[in-house]
Amino acid sequence: MLLMIANDSIERLKQSLDIVDVVGNYIELKKAGANFKANCPFHGEKTPSFVVSPAKQIYHCFGCGAGGDAIKFVMEYEKLSYPEAIEKLASMYNVPLRYTKGKDGGDTLKRVLETMQAWYRRNLEQTPFAQEYLKRRGITLRSIERFGIGYVPTSHEVMRFIDSAAVPRPAALEAGILGQGERGRVYPRLSERVTFPIYSPAGFLVGFGGRTLGDHPAKYINSPQTKLFNKSRLLYGYHLAKEHIYKNKRLIVCEGYLDVIMLHQAGFYETVATLGTALTEEHLPLLRKGEPEIVLAYDGDKAGVAAARKAAELLALHGFEGGVTLFPNGNDPADMVQQGRSDEVRRLFLDAQPFIPFVIDRIADTYDLSNPRAKENAFGEIRRFLDALSPIVKEAYVPYAASVLHVSPALFGGKVRDGSEAMRALSAAKEDIAQLSVLKTMAERKEVIDMVLDIADRRLFAPYEKLYDAIVEGRDESGVRALLLDENVHTLSRDELKETLRSLMLRYYSERLRDITRSTMPYAQKSHKIRKIKLDILPRLRRGEMVFFDETI
Repeated sequence: MLLMIANDSIERLKQSLDIVDVVGNYIELKKAGANFKANCPFHGEKTPSFVVSPAKQIYHCFGCGAGGDAIKFVMEYEKLSYPEAIEKLASMYNVPLRYTKGKDGGDTLKRVLETMQAWYRRNLEQTPFAQEYLKRRGITLRSIERFGIGYVPTSHEVMRFIDSAAVPRPAALEAGILGQGERGRVYPRLSERVTFPIYSPAGFLVGFGGRTLGDHPAKYINSPQTKLFNKSRLLYGYHLAKEHIYKNKRLIVCEGYLDVIMLHQAGFYETVATLGTALTEEHLPLLRKGEPEIVLAYDGDKAGVAAARKAAELLALHGFEGGVTLFPNGNDPADMVQQGRSDEVRRLFLDAQPFIPFVIDRIADTYDLSNPRAKENAFGEIRRFLDALSPIVKEAYVPYAASVLHVSPALFGGKVRDGSEAMRALSAAKEDIAQLSVLKTMAERKEVIDMVLDIADRRLFAPYEKLYDAIVEGRDESGVRALLLDENVHTLSRDELKETLRSLMLRYYSERLRDITRSTMPYAQKSHKIRKIKLDILPRLRRGEMVFFDETI
Protein backbone atom coordinates (compact mmCIF):
# COMPACT_ATOMS: atom_id res chain seq x y z
CA MET A 1 0.00 0.00 0.00
CA LEU A 2 1.31 3.44 -0.96
CA LEU A 3 1.94 5.91 1.88
CA MET A 4 0.98 9.50 1.16
CA ILE A 5 1.70 12.69 3.07
CA ALA A 6 -1.53 13.81 4.75
CA ASN A 7 -2.96 17.11 3.49
CA ASP A 8 -3.24 18.58 6.99
CA SER A 9 0.51 17.97 7.45
CA ILE A 10 1.26 19.81 4.21
CA GLU A 11 -0.95 22.74 5.25
CA ARG A 12 0.74 22.89 8.66
CA LEU A 13 4.14 22.96 6.97
CA LYS A 14 3.05 25.73 4.58
CA GLN A 15 1.85 27.86 7.49
CA SER A 16 5.22 27.51 9.24
CA LEU A 17 7.30 28.51 6.20
CA ASP A 18 8.53 32.00 5.43
CA ILE A 19 9.52 32.31 1.80
CA VAL A 20 12.26 34.87 2.48
CA ASP A 21 13.86 32.47 4.96
CA VAL A 22 13.53 29.48 2.61
CA VAL A 23 14.89 31.22 -0.48
CA GLY A 24 17.54 32.98 1.61
CA ASN A 25 18.98 29.57 2.52
CA TYR A 26 19.88 29.07 -1.14
CA ILE A 27 20.67 32.50 -2.58
CA GLU A 28 21.58 35.95 -1.26
CA LEU A 29 18.59 38.28 -1.04
CA LYS A 30 18.73 42.08 -0.79
CA LYS A 31 15.94 44.31 0.53
CA ALA A 32 14.20 46.34 -2.18
CA GLY A 33 11.27 48.31 -0.79
CA ALA A 34 8.63 45.94 0.53
CA ASN A 35 10.22 43.01 -1.30
CA PHE A 36 13.60 41.31 -1.70
CA LYS A 37 15.63 40.99 -4.89
CA ALA A 38 18.39 38.73 -6.22
CA ASN A 39 19.94 37.49 -9.44
CA CYS A 40 17.69 34.69 -10.66
CA PRO A 41 19.12 31.23 -9.86
CA PHE A 42 17.24 29.70 -12.80
CA HIS A 43 18.80 31.69 -15.65
CA GLY A 44 21.97 33.74 -16.05
CA GLU A 45 21.56 37.47 -15.49
CA LYS A 46 23.61 40.45 -14.32
CA THR A 47 20.75 42.75 -13.28
CA PRO A 48 18.51 41.31 -10.53
CA SER A 49 15.00 40.56 -11.77
CA PHE A 50 14.16 37.85 -9.23
CA VAL A 51 11.69 39.20 -6.62
CA VAL A 52 10.56 37.60 -3.37
CA SER A 53 7.46 39.00 -1.68
CA PRO A 54 7.13 38.36 2.09
CA ALA A 55 3.61 39.83 2.05
CA LYS A 56 2.33 37.49 -0.67
CA GLN A 57 4.71 34.59 0.13
CA ILE A 58 5.63 34.12 -3.53
CA TYR A 59 8.67 34.60 -5.76
CA HIS A 60 8.74 35.63 -9.41
CA CYS A 61 11.48 36.25 -11.96
CA PHE A 62 10.60 39.02 -14.40
CA GLY A 63 13.34 37.71 -16.70
CA CYS A 64 12.48 34.02 -17.22
CA GLY A 65 9.01 33.80 -15.67
CA ALA A 66 9.91 31.27 -12.94
CA GLY A 67 7.81 31.62 -9.83
CA GLY A 68 5.63 30.12 -7.14
CA ASP A 69 5.70 29.52 -3.40
CA ALA A 70 8.45 28.23 -1.08
CA ILE A 71 7.76 24.59 -1.94
CA LYS A 72 7.92 25.29 -5.68
CA PHE A 73 11.27 27.08 -5.19
CA VAL A 74 12.82 24.07 -3.46
CA MET A 75 11.41 21.74 -6.14
CA GLU A 76 12.94 23.80 -8.94
CA TYR A 77 16.24 24.62 -7.24
CA GLU A 78 16.97 21.10 -5.98
CA LYS A 79 15.20 19.30 -8.87
CA LEU A 80 12.90 17.45 -6.46
CA SER A 81 9.39 16.07 -6.83
CA TYR A 82 6.61 17.66 -4.79
CA PRO A 83 6.66 14.98 -2.01
CA GLU A 84 10.48 15.13 -1.89
CA ALA A 85 10.41 18.92 -1.48
CA ILE A 86 7.77 18.63 1.27
CA GLU A 87 9.89 16.10 3.16
CA LYS A 88 13.07 18.17 2.78
CA LEU A 89 11.40 21.36 4.08
CA ALA A 90 9.76 19.44 6.94
CA SER A 91 13.19 18.17 7.92
CA MET A 92 14.79 21.64 7.61
CA TYR A 93 12.13 23.31 9.79
CA ASN A 94 11.48 20.41 12.16
CA VAL A 95 7.81 20.04 11.18
CA PRO A 96 6.49 16.48 11.72
CA LEU A 97 4.61 14.93 8.81
CA ARG A 98 1.71 12.51 9.03
CA TYR A 99 1.32 9.79 6.41
CA THR A 100 -1.85 8.06 5.28
CA LYS A 101 -2.48 4.93 3.25
CA GLY A 102 -3.52 5.72 -0.31
CA LYS A 103 -4.20 3.89 -3.52
CA ASP A 104 -1.39 2.03 -5.25
CA GLY A 105 0.32 4.85 -7.16
CA GLY A 106 2.08 2.44 -9.50
CA ASP A 107 4.18 0.67 -6.85
CA THR A 108 3.15 -2.78 -8.09
CA LEU A 109 4.16 -1.89 -11.64
CA LYS A 110 7.48 -0.50 -10.40
CA ARG A 111 8.20 -3.77 -8.55
CA VAL A 112 7.39 -5.77 -11.69
CA LEU A 113 9.74 -3.61 -13.80
CA GLU A 114 12.53 -3.80 -11.23
CA THR A 115 12.16 -7.59 -10.97
CA MET A 116 12.42 -7.95 -14.74
CA GLN A 117 15.35 -5.51 -14.94
CA ALA A 118 17.36 -7.52 -12.39
CA TRP A 119 16.69 -10.68 -14.40
CA TYR A 120 17.60 -9.04 -17.72
CA ARG A 121 20.89 -7.91 -16.19
CA ARG A 122 21.71 -11.43 -14.98
CA ASN A 123 20.87 -12.84 -18.42
CA LEU A 124 23.37 -10.53 -20.12
CA GLU A 125 26.12 -11.77 -17.82
CA GLN A 126 25.29 -15.32 -18.95
CA THR A 127 24.91 -14.61 -22.69
CA PRO A 128 28.32 -14.31 -24.43
CA PHE A 129 26.95 -13.46 -27.90
CA ALA A 130 24.95 -10.53 -26.49
CA GLN A 131 28.07 -9.32 -24.68
CA GLU A 132 30.01 -9.69 -27.92
CA TYR A 133 27.45 -7.55 -29.79
CA LEU A 134 27.85 -4.73 -27.25
CA LYS A 135 31.62 -5.00 -27.35
CA ARG A 136 31.54 -4.88 -31.15
CA ARG A 137 29.51 -1.65 -30.95
CA GLY A 138 32.18 -0.15 -28.68
CA ILE A 139 30.18 -0.17 -25.44
CA THR A 140 32.37 -0.57 -22.36
CA LEU A 141 31.63 -2.63 -19.25
CA ARG A 142 31.33 0.62 -17.30
CA SER A 143 28.61 1.85 -19.66
CA ILE A 144 26.80 -1.49 -19.47
CA GLU A 145 26.73 -1.06 -15.69
CA ARG A 146 25.88 2.67 -15.74
CA PHE A 147 23.01 2.34 -18.20
CA GLY A 148 21.80 -1.00 -16.83
CA ILE A 149 21.90 -2.82 -20.18
CA GLY A 150 20.48 -6.37 -20.11
CA TYR A 151 19.29 -9.18 -22.32
CA VAL A 152 15.94 -10.99 -22.78
CA PRO A 153 16.09 -14.64 -23.81
CA THR A 154 13.37 -16.61 -25.64
CA SER A 155 9.66 -16.10 -25.11
CA HIS A 156 9.37 -19.47 -23.39
CA GLU A 157 12.08 -18.57 -20.89
CA VAL A 158 10.44 -15.18 -20.17
CA MET A 159 7.09 -16.79 -19.36
CA ARG A 160 8.75 -19.45 -17.22
CA PHE A 161 10.61 -16.77 -15.22
CA ILE A 162 7.47 -14.63 -14.71
CA ASP A 163 5.63 -17.62 -13.26
CA SER A 164 8.56 -18.82 -11.14
CA ALA A 165 9.18 -15.34 -9.74
CA ALA A 166 5.49 -15.01 -8.81
CA VAL A 167 5.08 -11.93 -10.99
CA PRO A 168 1.30 -11.53 -11.46
CA ARG A 169 0.47 -11.78 -15.15
CA PRO A 170 -2.13 -8.96 -14.98
CA ALA A 171 0.52 -6.69 -13.44
CA ALA A 172 3.05 -7.75 -16.10
CA LEU A 173 0.47 -6.89 -18.76
CA GLU A 174 -0.22 -3.51 -17.18
CA ALA A 175 3.52 -2.77 -16.92
CA GLY A 176 4.03 -3.55 -20.62
CA ILE A 177 6.21 -6.62 -20.04
CA LEU A 178 3.55 -8.82 -21.60
CA GLY A 179 1.20 -8.21 -24.48
CA GLN A 180 -2.11 -9.81 -25.37
CA GLY A 181 -3.13 -11.01 -28.82
CA GLU A 182 -6.54 -10.80 -30.44
CA ARG A 183 -7.56 -14.22 -29.12
CA GLY A 184 -6.41 -13.43 -25.60
CA ARG A 185 -3.03 -15.17 -25.91
CA VAL A 186 -0.43 -13.60 -23.63
CA TYR A 187 3.11 -13.19 -24.93
CA PRO A 188 6.32 -11.34 -23.94
CA ARG A 189 6.76 -8.03 -25.77
CA LEU A 190 10.52 -8.41 -25.65
CA SER A 191 12.39 -11.60 -26.49
CA GLU A 192 15.90 -12.27 -27.79
CA ARG A 193 16.80 -8.60 -27.49
CA VAL A 194 19.40 -6.48 -25.76
CA THR A 195 17.49 -4.27 -23.32
CA PHE A 196 17.89 -0.61 -22.45
CA PRO A 197 15.99 0.34 -19.29
CA ILE A 198 14.18 3.66 -19.57
CA TYR A 199 13.91 5.92 -16.54
CA SER A 200 11.78 8.90 -15.62
CA PRO A 201 13.57 12.26 -15.13
CA ALA A 202 13.50 11.56 -11.38
CA GLY A 203 15.31 8.24 -11.92
CA PHE A 204 12.44 5.72 -11.60
CA LEU A 205 12.34 2.74 -13.95
CA VAL A 206 9.29 3.10 -16.21
CA GLY A 207 9.89 0.86 -19.23
CA PHE A 208 12.32 -0.78 -21.63
CA GLY A 209 13.68 -0.48 -25.12
CA GLY A 210 14.90 -3.60 -26.90
CA ARG A 211 17.28 -4.18 -29.84
CA THR A 212 16.86 -7.48 -31.67
CA LEU A 213 19.88 -9.71 -32.13
CA GLY A 214 17.96 -11.93 -34.52
CA ASP A 215 16.22 -11.28 -37.84
CA HIS A 216 13.10 -9.64 -36.45
CA PRO A 217 11.89 -6.91 -38.89
CA ALA A 218 11.48 -4.40 -36.02
CA LYS A 219 15.07 -3.65 -35.07
CA TYR A 220 14.08 -1.57 -32.02
CA ILE A 221 10.88 -1.61 -29.98
CA ASN A 222 9.84 0.18 -26.78
CA SER A 223 7.42 -0.51 -23.97
CA PRO A 224 3.81 0.39 -24.83
CA GLN A 225 1.97 3.29 -23.23
CA THR A 226 1.33 2.49 -19.55
CA LYS A 227 0.46 4.28 -16.34
CA LEU A 228 4.20 4.95 -15.95
CA PHE A 229 5.44 5.09 -19.54
CA ASN A 230 4.64 7.87 -22.05
CA LYS A 231 7.31 7.98 -24.74
CA SER A 232 6.25 11.47 -25.83
CA ARG A 233 7.25 12.88 -22.44
CA LEU A 234 10.42 10.88 -21.83
CA LEU A 235 13.99 11.22 -23.05
CA TYR A 236 16.37 8.28 -22.84
CA GLY A 237 19.34 9.00 -20.57
CA TYR A 238 17.85 12.19 -19.09
CA HIS A 239 18.13 10.94 -15.49
CA LEU A 240 21.90 10.56 -15.98
CA ALA A 241 22.33 13.72 -18.04
CA LYS A 242 20.25 16.24 -16.07
CA GLU A 243 22.91 17.46 -13.63
CA HIS A 244 25.33 18.03 -16.53
CA ILE A 245 22.56 19.80 -18.47
CA TYR A 246 21.90 22.20 -15.58
CA LYS A 247 25.63 22.76 -15.04
CA ASN A 248 26.75 23.17 -18.65
CA LYS A 249 23.56 24.80 -19.98
CA ARG A 250 23.56 22.45 -22.98
CA LEU A 251 21.38 19.50 -23.97
CA ILE A 252 22.19 17.26 -26.95
CA VAL A 253 19.27 15.37 -28.51
CA CYS A 254 20.13 12.41 -30.73
CA GLU A 255 18.19 9.56 -32.28
CA GLY A 256 19.07 6.31 -30.51
CA TYR A 257 20.14 4.47 -27.37
CA LEU A 258 23.59 3.61 -28.69
CA ASP A 259 24.21 7.24 -29.70
CA VAL A 260 23.47 8.34 -26.14
CA ILE A 261 25.66 5.68 -24.57
CA MET A 262 28.62 6.25 -26.89
CA LEU A 263 28.43 10.04 -26.57
CA HIS A 264 28.42 9.70 -22.78
CA GLN A 265 31.50 7.49 -23.11
CA ALA A 266 33.17 10.29 -25.07
CA GLY A 267 32.39 12.86 -22.36
CA PHE A 268 29.23 14.39 -23.85
CA TYR A 269 27.26 13.78 -20.66
CA GLU A 270 24.42 16.15 -21.64
CA THR A 271 23.15 13.73 -24.31
CA VAL A 272 19.64 12.25 -24.43
CA ALA A 273 17.47 10.63 -27.12
CA THR A 274 13.84 10.53 -28.12
CA LEU A 275 12.20 7.10 -27.84
CA GLY A 276 11.48 6.12 -31.41
CA THR A 277 9.28 9.16 -31.89
CA ALA A 278 9.69 12.68 -33.19
CA LEU A 279 10.30 15.54 -30.79
CA THR A 280 6.87 16.81 -29.72
CA GLU A 281 5.38 19.65 -27.71
CA GLU A 282 5.04 17.22 -24.80
CA HIS A 283 8.86 17.06 -24.61
CA LEU A 284 9.23 20.84 -24.33
CA PRO A 285 8.78 21.25 -20.55
CA LEU A 286 11.55 18.71 -19.97
CA LEU A 287 13.82 20.35 -22.55
CA ARG A 288 13.27 23.76 -20.96
CA LYS A 289 14.41 22.71 -17.46
CA GLY A 290 17.60 24.60 -16.65
CA GLU A 291 17.19 26.76 -19.79
CA PRO A 292 19.87 24.89 -21.77
CA GLU A 293 20.93 25.48 -25.35
CA ILE A 294 19.57 22.57 -27.43
CA VAL A 295 21.73 20.78 -29.99
CA LEU A 296 19.88 18.41 -32.35
CA ALA A 297 22.36 15.71 -33.40
CA TYR A 298 20.73 13.72 -36.21
CA ASP A 299 21.88 11.46 -39.03
CA GLY A 300 22.40 13.24 -42.35
CA ASP A 301 20.20 10.84 -44.34
CA LYS A 302 16.80 11.82 -45.73
CA ALA A 303 14.88 10.66 -42.64
CA GLY A 304 17.33 12.39 -40.29
CA VAL A 305 17.11 15.70 -42.18
CA ALA A 306 13.29 15.56 -42.17
CA ALA A 307 13.22 14.83 -38.44
CA ALA A 308 15.74 17.59 -37.75
CA ARG A 309 13.75 20.14 -39.73
CA LYS A 310 10.53 19.29 -37.88
CA ALA A 311 12.26 19.44 -34.48
CA ALA A 312 14.13 22.66 -35.29
CA GLU A 313 10.91 24.34 -36.40
CA LEU A 314 9.15 23.26 -33.19
CA LEU A 315 11.97 24.55 -31.00
CA ALA A 316 12.34 27.83 -32.91
CA LEU A 317 8.62 28.58 -32.65
CA HIS A 318 8.75 28.00 -28.88
CA GLY A 319 11.72 30.31 -28.34
CA PHE A 320 14.49 27.77 -27.71
CA GLU A 321 18.11 28.63 -28.42
CA GLY A 322 20.41 26.14 -30.12
CA GLY A 323 21.13 24.52 -33.44
CA VAL A 324 21.32 21.41 -35.61
CA THR A 325 24.24 19.11 -36.36
CA LEU A 326 23.79 16.62 -39.21
CA PHE A 327 26.32 13.80 -39.30
CA PRO A 328 27.77 13.45 -42.80
CA ASN A 329 28.46 10.51 -45.08
CA GLY A 330 26.10 8.06 -43.43
CA ASN A 331 27.82 8.36 -40.05
CA ASP A 332 26.03 8.61 -36.75
CA PRO A 333 27.43 9.77 -33.38
CA ALA A 334 27.92 6.21 -32.12
CA ASP A 335 29.95 5.25 -35.20
CA MET A 336 32.18 8.32 -34.98
CA VAL A 337 32.94 7.85 -31.29
CA GLN A 338 33.72 4.18 -31.87
CA GLN A 339 36.11 5.20 -34.67
CA GLY A 340 37.99 7.50 -32.29
CA ARG A 341 36.63 10.69 -33.91
CA SER A 342 35.35 12.35 -30.73
CA ASP A 343 37.20 15.60 -31.51
CA GLU A 344 35.43 15.75 -34.86
CA VAL A 345 32.10 15.22 -33.09
CA ARG A 346 32.94 18.06 -30.71
CA ARG A 347 33.64 20.39 -33.65
CA LEU A 348 30.37 19.38 -35.30
CA PHE A 349 28.47 20.29 -32.13
CA LEU A 350 30.26 23.65 -31.90
CA ASP A 351 29.39 24.37 -35.55
CA ALA A 352 25.68 23.52 -35.16
CA GLN A 353 23.55 25.65 -37.48
CA PRO A 354 21.02 27.79 -35.55
CA PHE A 355 17.43 26.56 -35.77
CA ILE A 356 15.90 29.35 -37.85
CA PRO A 357 18.52 29.45 -40.66
CA PHE A 358 18.46 25.64 -40.69
CA VAL A 359 14.69 25.58 -41.26
CA ILE A 360 14.94 28.28 -43.95
CA ASP A 361 17.68 26.34 -45.76
CA ARG A 362 15.79 23.05 -45.57
CA ILE A 363 12.61 24.62 -46.96
CA ALA A 364 14.58 26.18 -49.82
CA ASP A 365 16.30 22.83 -50.52
CA THR A 366 12.94 21.21 -51.31
CA TYR A 367 12.24 23.58 -54.22
CA ASP A 368 13.87 24.30 -57.57
CA LEU A 369 14.62 27.99 -57.04
CA SER A 370 15.44 28.45 -60.73
CA ASN A 371 11.73 27.89 -61.44
CA PRO A 372 9.73 31.07 -60.65
CA ARG A 373 6.62 29.16 -59.57
CA ALA A 374 8.61 26.84 -57.31
CA LYS A 375 10.48 29.85 -55.93
CA GLU A 376 7.15 31.53 -55.18
CA ASN A 377 6.02 28.41 -53.26
CA ALA A 378 9.31 28.35 -51.32
CA PHE A 379 8.83 32.03 -50.50
CA GLY A 380 5.31 31.37 -49.23
CA GLU A 381 6.41 28.52 -46.98
CA ILE A 382 9.37 30.45 -45.55
CA ARG A 383 7.23 33.52 -45.00
CA ARG A 384 4.62 31.49 -43.09
CA PHE A 385 7.39 30.13 -40.86
CA LEU A 386 8.83 33.61 -40.20
CA ASP A 387 5.36 35.07 -39.55
CA ALA A 388 4.89 32.52 -36.75
CA LEU A 389 7.94 33.95 -34.91
CA SER A 390 7.90 37.04 -32.73
CA PRO A 391 8.15 40.31 -34.71
CA ILE A 392 11.65 41.12 -33.45
CA VAL A 393 13.00 37.64 -34.23
CA LYS A 394 11.31 37.71 -37.64
CA GLU A 395 12.95 41.05 -38.51
CA ALA A 396 16.35 39.64 -37.55
CA TYR A 397 16.03 36.73 -40.03
CA VAL A 398 14.26 38.37 -42.97
CA PRO A 399 17.60 39.43 -44.56
CA TYR A 400 18.88 35.85 -44.32
CA ALA A 401 15.72 34.41 -45.89
CA ALA A 402 15.87 37.04 -48.65
CA SER A 403 19.49 36.15 -49.43
CA VAL A 404 18.67 32.41 -49.63
CA LEU A 405 15.83 33.07 -52.08
CA HIS A 406 17.59 35.96 -53.88
CA VAL A 407 14.62 38.27 -53.38
CA SER A 408 14.11 41.70 -51.83
CA PRO A 409 13.60 41.76 -48.02
CA ALA A 410 10.66 44.12 -48.63
CA LEU A 411 8.67 41.19 -50.05
CA PHE A 412 8.43 39.72 -46.53
CA GLY A 413 6.41 42.71 -45.37
CA GLY A 414 7.65 45.43 -43.04
CA LYS A 415 11.10 46.79 -42.44
CA VAL A 416 13.45 47.25 -39.55
CA ARG A 417 12.22 50.15 -37.44
CA ASP A 418 14.40 53.12 -36.66
CA GLY A 419 14.68 54.43 -33.10
CA SER A 420 11.76 56.88 -33.28
CA GLU A 421 9.41 54.26 -34.73
CA ALA A 422 10.37 51.81 -32.02
CA MET A 423 9.67 54.42 -29.32
CA ARG A 424 6.25 55.16 -30.82
CA ALA A 425 5.46 51.44 -30.88
CA LEU A 426 6.45 51.08 -27.23
CA SER A 427 4.38 54.12 -26.31
CA ALA A 428 1.34 52.70 -28.12
CA ALA A 429 1.74 49.44 -26.18
CA LYS A 430 1.66 51.02 -22.70
CA GLU A 431 -0.15 48.94 -20.14
CA ASP A 432 -3.61 50.10 -19.15
CA ILE A 433 -3.23 50.65 -15.42
CA ALA A 434 -7.02 50.76 -14.90
CA GLN A 435 -7.50 47.30 -16.41
CA LEU A 436 -4.51 45.88 -14.55
CA SER A 437 -5.69 47.39 -11.26
CA VAL A 438 -9.01 45.56 -11.59
CA LEU A 439 -7.21 42.33 -12.49
CA LYS A 440 -4.77 42.65 -9.58
CA THR A 441 -7.69 43.26 -7.19
CA MET A 442 -9.37 40.10 -8.50
CA ALA A 443 -6.15 38.11 -8.06
CA GLU A 444 -5.58 39.31 -4.51
CA ARG A 445 -9.18 39.34 -3.29
CA LYS A 446 -10.96 36.27 -4.64
CA GLU A 447 -14.28 37.42 -3.12
CA VAL A 448 -14.63 40.22 -5.71
CA ILE A 449 -14.34 37.91 -8.73
CA ASP A 450 -18.05 37.04 -8.71
CA MET A 451 -18.97 40.73 -8.55
CA VAL A 452 -16.79 41.48 -11.59
CA LEU A 453 -18.20 38.49 -13.48
CA ASP A 454 -21.74 39.71 -12.78
CA ILE A 455 -21.00 43.15 -14.23
CA ALA A 456 -18.22 42.79 -16.80
CA ASP A 457 -16.95 40.57 -19.60
CA ARG A 458 -13.45 39.46 -20.63
CA ARG A 459 -13.71 41.75 -23.70
CA LEU A 460 -13.48 44.69 -21.29
CA PHE A 461 -9.88 43.68 -20.56
CA ALA A 462 -8.38 43.54 -24.06
CA PRO A 463 -5.46 42.92 -24.55
CA TYR A 464 -5.33 41.11 -21.18
CA GLU A 465 -8.03 38.48 -21.80
CA LYS A 466 -5.65 35.57 -21.14
CA LEU A 467 -4.57 37.12 -17.84
CA TYR A 468 -8.26 37.65 -16.97
CA ASP A 469 -9.02 33.97 -17.76
CA ALA A 470 -6.09 32.74 -15.62
CA ILE A 471 -7.27 34.79 -12.62
CA VAL A 472 -10.92 33.73 -12.98
CA GLU A 473 -9.88 30.06 -13.30
CA GLY A 474 -7.41 30.32 -10.40
CA ARG A 475 -4.37 29.26 -12.41
CA ASP A 476 -0.87 29.97 -11.04
CA GLU A 477 0.74 31.51 -14.12
CA SER A 478 3.76 33.72 -14.69
CA GLY A 479 1.64 36.70 -15.74
CA VAL A 480 -0.47 36.53 -12.57
CA ARG A 481 2.59 36.41 -10.31
CA ALA A 482 4.20 39.31 -12.18
CA LEU A 483 1.02 41.37 -11.73
CA LEU A 484 0.85 40.60 -8.01
CA LEU A 485 4.44 41.83 -7.57
CA ASP A 486 4.10 44.94 -9.77
CA GLU A 487 4.28 47.85 -7.33
CA ASN A 488 3.10 50.30 -10.03
CA VAL A 489 -0.33 48.64 -10.06
CA HIS A 490 -2.46 49.15 -6.95
CA THR A 491 -5.22 47.08 -5.40
CA LEU A 492 -8.60 48.82 -5.40
CA SER A 493 -11.16 49.21 -2.65
CA ARG A 494 -14.68 47.98 -3.40
CA ASP A 495 -15.89 51.50 -4.29
CA GLU A 496 -12.78 52.14 -6.43
CA LEU A 497 -13.33 48.82 -8.17
CA LYS A 498 -16.91 49.71 -9.13
CA GLU A 499 -15.88 53.17 -10.33
CA THR A 500 -13.00 51.76 -12.39
CA LEU A 501 -15.30 49.18 -13.96
CA ARG A 502 -17.78 51.94 -14.85
CA SER A 503 -14.93 53.94 -16.43
CA LEU A 504 -13.77 50.89 -18.44
CA MET A 505 -17.36 50.30 -19.61
CA LEU A 506 -17.65 53.92 -20.70
CA ARG A 507 -14.51 53.64 -22.78
CA TYR A 508 -15.50 50.23 -24.19
CA TYR A 509 -18.94 51.37 -25.38
CA SER A 510 -17.55 54.64 -26.79
CA GLU A 511 -15.12 52.60 -28.90
CA ARG A 512 -17.86 50.10 -29.74
CA LEU A 513 -20.08 52.93 -31.01
CA ARG A 514 -17.34 54.06 -33.42
CA ASP A 515 -16.80 50.47 -34.64
CA ILE A 516 -20.52 49.90 -35.26
CA THR A 517 -20.91 53.25 -37.07
CA ARG A 518 -18.13 52.25 -39.50
CA SER A 519 -19.33 48.65 -39.90
CA THR A 520 -21.18 47.17 -42.90
CA MET A 521 -23.79 45.25 -40.87
CA PRO A 522 -27.46 45.42 -42.00
CA TYR A 523 -29.03 48.86 -41.48
CA ALA A 524 -31.77 47.75 -39.06
CA GLN A 525 -29.33 45.89 -36.84
CA LYS A 526 -26.83 48.72 -36.99
CA SER A 527 -29.47 51.35 -36.17
CA HIS A 528 -30.72 49.38 -33.16
CA LYS A 529 -27.23 49.00 -31.68
CA ILE A 530 -26.35 52.68 -32.21
CA ARG A 531 -29.60 53.83 -30.52
CA LYS A 532 -29.05 51.44 -27.61
CA ILE A 533 -25.53 52.75 -26.96
CA LYS A 534 -26.20 56.46 -27.61
CA LEU A 535 -29.57 56.81 -25.91
CA ASP A 536 -29.31 54.25 -23.08
CA ILE A 537 -25.91 52.83 -22.16
CA LEU A 538 -23.60 55.87 -22.47
CA PRO A 539 -25.97 58.37 -20.75
CA ARG A 540 -26.41 56.02 -17.76
CA LEU A 541 -22.67 55.44 -17.44
CA ARG A 542 -21.99 59.18 -17.63
CA ARG A 543 -24.51 59.76 -14.82
CA GLY A 544 -22.47 57.39 -12.63
CA GLU A 545 -24.79 54.39 -12.92
CA MET A 546 -23.44 50.85 -13.25
CA VAL A 547 -24.55 49.07 -16.44
CA PHE A 548 -24.35 45.34 -16.86
CA PHE A 549 -22.34 44.20 -19.88
CA ASP A 550 -24.58 43.62 -22.91
CA GLU A 551 -23.26 40.73 -25.02
CA THR A 552 -25.65 41.56 -27.88
CA ILE A 553 -24.06 44.96 -28.61
